[in-house]
Amino acid sequence: MIKSFIRTATPLFLLTSIFLPTSSANDALAQGKASYAVCASCHGQQGEGQKLTNSPRISHLSSWYLTSSIKKFKTNERGYHASDTNGAQMKAMAALLPNSKAINNVVAYIKTLSSKKALDKIEGDPVKGKALYMICSSCHSPDGTGNEAMSAPQISGQHGWYIQNQLKAFKTGLRGTQKGDATGAQMVPMASTLIDDKAIADVVAYIQTLK
Repeated sequence: MIKSFIRTATPLFLLTSIFLPTSSANDALAQGKASYAVCASCHGQQGEGQKLTNSPRISHLSSWYLTSSIKKFKTNERGYHASDTNGAQMKAMAALLPNSKAINNVVAYIKTLSSKKALDKIEGDPVKGKALYMICSSCHSPDGTGNEAMSAPQISGQHGWYIQNQLKAFKTGLRGTQKGDATGAQMVPMASTLIDDKAIADVVAYIQTLK
């Protein structure tokens, strides 16, 4: 009987490999959910974003971009400018995530959230915006879904007011001028091709037509 049990029983190391990863993943999500409780006050319970706090929709963003953005706030590549009050708030929030594991956990939890595509509209001319967007498409892709190889996030489905504010931030130095922020530095000259607020509104209006 003992020999029969040995032949048919599942080895202990296989049982361990089956059950521990699931438990570990659940623990990571639970920890990420706990960390996100602070984030939700600005980004919303489902990562939908809020205009009042200038917080973007994040539920649709790629894990690599979410991770990169949080790390930039922790290393002072974002939120460094004295006039960037929203960035300063995010730096304080990012500081609550002590290490890469904590960042990975909260990002994993964010990826379980589901919020609808932003429906707010910017008053601009999407026809003119389409021409202006050509230079943006080389990194953010023609459909606005982003490109990890270019470190360019998805911008389709994002709130128009948030995109508008970030383009202005790049133009004025609130973003992209800190030492070490190579991808932000790439955005500064791109944003500068939009000569005024009307051009920004036009390109954002076009981005909002992307699916």
